[in-house]
Amino acid sequence: MFAVVGRLSRGGLLIALLVAGLFGSGSSRAQSTAPDPLPSWNDGLTMKSITDFVARATTQGGTDFVSSAERIATFDNDGTLWSEQPMYFQMAFALDRVKTLAPQHPQWKSTQPFKAVLEGDLKALMAAGEKGAVELTMAIHAGMTTDEFEGIVKAWLASARHPRFQRPYTDLVFQPMIELLAYLRANGFKTYIVSGGGTEFMRPWTENVCGIPPEQVVGLSIVEQYQLKDDKPRIMRLPSIDFIDDGPGKPVGIHKFIGRRPVFAAGNSDGDLQMPQWTTLTAGARFGLIVHHTDAEREYAYDRQSAFGRLDKAPDEAPKRGWLTVDVKRDWKVIYPFQK
Repeated sequence: MFAVVGRLSRGGLLIALLVAGLFGSGSSRAQSTAPDPLPSWNDGLTMKSITDFVARATTQGGTDFVSSAERIATFDNDGTLWSEQPMYFQMAFALDRVKTLAPQHPQWKSTQPFKAVLEGDLKALMAAGEKGAVELTMAIHAGMTTDEFEGIVKAWLASARHPRFQRPYTDLVFQPMIELLAYLRANGFKTYIVSGGGTEFMRPWTENVCGIPPEQVVGLSIVEQYQLKDDKPRIMRLPSIDFIDDGPGKPVGIHKFIGRRPVFAAGNSDGDLQMPQWTTLTAGARFGLIVHHTDAEREYAYDRQSAFGRLDKAPDEAPKRGWLTVDVKRDWKVIYPFQK
């Protein structure tokens, strides 16, 4: 079931669909000669709710018109633009980095959370919680320049393979969402990633894969410091968290780094909950979207009990707030680009 924030009620949309069918408006895929902007989405009310919103938001003179400057769309990354199972991809990167660096740190064999990583004890690693995650982040992210870290990320992405699909992690982006990003941009929207993942982990690949340049990526960041050494400028990454862009941090990050409230926000977990709240609980044409992973055969099926990307509160809040819930199994023809 879906609902969209805007001027058109659910009943009004159904009436509009009926009238269109009776009078042969030519808006269906079979009748239209225009290129299909969302070919990996199944026909239905889910896809139509998106295209109807974009049409209303871009129709000058309409009651839902949004000026080009205000067409800001924000997307979570993990679980929204690419998969996040069996663990967040950045965590897989972190685990590999710990193993690579372990010979330089013999104390890690007896120190958590590093001990859990080296022994493959995921349960103990999860028990370390946020404190453990911060320790891992500091150990593998700090003490190097931004250029050095970018090179490490790129090398890992080129060599690492997803354990189930045996493909590069950047192949595990969602084709329907890549199309949605392109469709929004073609209609004057500026698209941003607003993610709990590390900013510097995402920036090396988001432009080539998602069409989102580095300056439009907002995520977790650590403290950085400018240095001039041997007359060569550099930015060093220091062992301290600067900003956590998750949960209630996402609206703060949007305000801090983007400076405009979005009119379109997409996420997939309770960690994204506050972003569509910030986007839609105000006047004007607004759109909230939640991706629900329901396809265990082609991808993964998970929600309330998942250790990664838990979707517990959002399914109950979405219909109350008028957000669209995308059912992956029902609404997507294909999931990954290599499945086309």
